[in-house]
Amino acid sequence: MDPRTPGALLCDIDGVIRSFDYTEVTRLEQAAGLAAGTVADIAFAPEQDLPLLLGRITRAEWAAAIAAALARQVSAVRARELADAFAQAPSRVDEEVVALVRQARGRVPVVLVSNATPWLDQDLDRLGLADLADHVVNSSRVGLVKPDPAIYHLAAARAGVAPGRCLFVDDLAVNVEAARTVGMTAVHYRDPDTLRDALAPLLGRVATVDQGHG
Repeated sequence: MDPRTPGALLCDIDGVIRSFDYTEVTRLEQAAGLAAGTVADIAFAPEQDLPLLLGRITRAEWAAAIAAALARQVSAVRARELADAFAQAPSRVDEEVVALVRQARGRVPVVLVSNATPWLDQDLDRLGLADLADHVVNSSRVGLVKPDPAIYHLAAARAGVAPGRCLFVDDLAVNVEAARTVGMTAVHYRDPDTLRDALAPLLGRVATVDQGHG
């Protein structure tokens, strides 16, 4: 086998396979006189986000922590409304990316590697992605978060492939660099063409969306 051909695909979820719609949160921020992105900055601050990603708190507890921080800027009622809207924000999948991942899985093991919430499995099922990968390495289930090298080694072990034979794709540069430090071929995702190009050694240069998968 060509050494450039990956033996497994390790793929991030959020920012690659799916994205969140924060339109309602933005509307509520505007109504409250807050700058767009204020709630996200609070929600993703380590003191709120890390306990969630390690599976130490529930969605309700996460929302409560966001609301408590927001209550320094707006009323408690408004803060709770904003926090709940953020915690319950809808998401959508990129069907082009999903099709490419499904094509890859026809050739090699696929492992989703995500700094994710305890309810990720339910989300994947609701989005029709429960069968997208051979394994899911969810930070909140395994107690490890990217860019900890241990989570990359765990993902490679789940794939049954040495790290040096893994192709890792993520939208965050820090996670990409960490994958490279453990010997993986790592790609900084920007759009579906990024993934298509990365998979070209495996799928061929003419890899296209499989219209049979939705």
